[in-house]
Amino acid sequence: MGAKECIANGKAVLGIEFGSTRIKAVLVDENNKPIASGAHDWENRLENGIWTYSLDDIWTGLQDCYKKLTEDVQTQYGEKLTTLGAIGFSAMMHGYMAFNEKDELMVPFRTWRNTITEDAAAKLTKLFNYNIPQRWTIAHLYQAILNGEEHVPDLNFVITLAGYIQWKLTGEKVVGIGEASGMFPIDIATGQFDDKMISQFDQTIADKGFAWKLKDVFPAVKTAGEEAGRLTAEGAKLLDPTGTLQAGIPLCPPEGDAGTGMVATNSVAKRTGNVSAGTSIFGMIVLEKELAKVHEIIDLVTTPDGSLVAMVHCNNCTSDLNAWVNLFAEYSELMGMKVDKNDIYGNLYCNALNGDDDCGGLLAYNYFSGESVTGFNEGRPLFVRTPDAKFNLANFMRVHLFTSLGALKTGFDVLFKEEKVEVDEILGHGGLFKTKGVGQGILAAAMNAPVSVMETAGEGGAWGIAILASYMIQKGADESLAAYLNDKVFAGQKGEKMEPKESDVKGFDAFMKRYSAGLAVERAAVESLQ
Repeated sequence: MGAKECIANGKAVLGIEFGSTRIKAVLVDENNKPIASGAHDWENRLENGIWTYSLDDIWTGLQDCYKKLTEDVQTQYGEKLTTLGAIGFSAMMHGYMAFNEKDELMVPFRTWRNTITEDAAAKLTKLFNYNIPQRWTIAHLYQAILNGEEHVPDLNFVITLAGYIQWKLTGEKVVGIGEASGMFPIDIATGQFDDKMISQFDQTIADKGFAWKLKDVFPAVKTAGEEAGRLTAEGAKLLDPTGTLQAGIPLCPPEGDAGTGMVATNSVAKRTGNVSAGTSIFGMIVLEKELAKVHEIIDLVTTPDGSLVAMVHCNNCTSDLNAWVNLFAEYSELMGMKVDKNDIYGNLYCNALNGDDDCGGLLAYNYFSGESVTGFNEGRPLFVRTPDAKFNLANFMRVHLFTSLGALKTGFDVLFKEEKVEVDEILGHGGLFKTKGVGQGILAAAMNAPVSVMETAGEGGAWGIAILASYMIQKGADESLAAYLNDKVFAGQKGEKMEPKESDVKGFDAFMKRYSAGLAVERAAVESLQ
């Protein structure tokens, strides 16, 4: 059926993802083709040393995003959204939202961007013999306990942003397994939080005398394909204050942006990988077997259907690149030139391909915030060069593109060179890949592996969670998520594959030697510039 009929018959499926800087909604038809969209821009803020979004930010942002989606549907098809086949919600992973028995948020939402749990993360990693990154929910909870924070004894429920949205719209305290794997370690055999580690944690805090146990305050875990609640009347009004949207719509398990990125790039099968590059950057490889040892810069998470994934997560990617592009845009305006921002991005990025393989000796760090992969709790964006470096525009843009992948490559070198992990192909998605062939080629050089960008890569996580919602209502009795993606979503799709160029690989390796040596300069900047 056509898009108009699909919407009118209540068969369209909605996916909404809360990214770091944008809340995006994508409506898809029964073939998972996007047919409408809406978006709301937002930004986290630093309050009392905590990166956060307010509850008002969350709900006004969601409602505005949904309103813009309905306006797009009305404009294109002359239809109102009254019901849907299914809905899926996703958000940036990790973080800490703590509620009391009155369902009141007790402390401001602590996002993934915070690097304030170093002590807790280190102690839990040792306790579990399993890497616990600073971003994880359990690290935030344990750090609050170590800090003696007043809210902890009154804890009734701990959740992530995606799980919070699901809870308020359905009444169900549940997360998808991929999202859950960014809260606490998962037992791959059971698809649930690891019971042994839960017991270890409870024993560790037993002397505190809290009335709660960890299982009491954590959400339930569900796997892709399972239903995870239905839209309540109150939830429908929260999403659509006009009252047009009806209750009763099924929701799939809420997932994190890592899981939706894997779905959106068809990389949930073993020996596949993907890199999501935007405000932050993370790369994931679906593993054939467990890693040989614990690495503090490698997270172990899961696909939305429960396969083990090695993940390298870096807090910083394109923010500094965007700042420099904005500076060039400001210069263009000053000179009286009316240039489209997309053209500025495209021309500057493409010009980077004319630079020297190793960026001509230039060095930059894109650390707007801390970067745990390289050992920083705070960051200072930095550009530095020696007097004899080849300082020109091409090298300048090239070094900022290279450094956006610097921390990521540090982690992936552990996987490829130490753990001997093998990958057949890496799929790229996110803002870094919008200019054709530039970010893609540089990532291929950094990873020394083929990189593909699909035609649908720009749809991102909102499309990925819409697909997961569709999978829930469309899957066959024994149809795996990988089979559904291959046969029903990506069959016949075109993608551009780039093999790594030997000269670029050598150039990136040379840059990384400079990058590693220069970390002392970045550390001095953090210590000296307050």
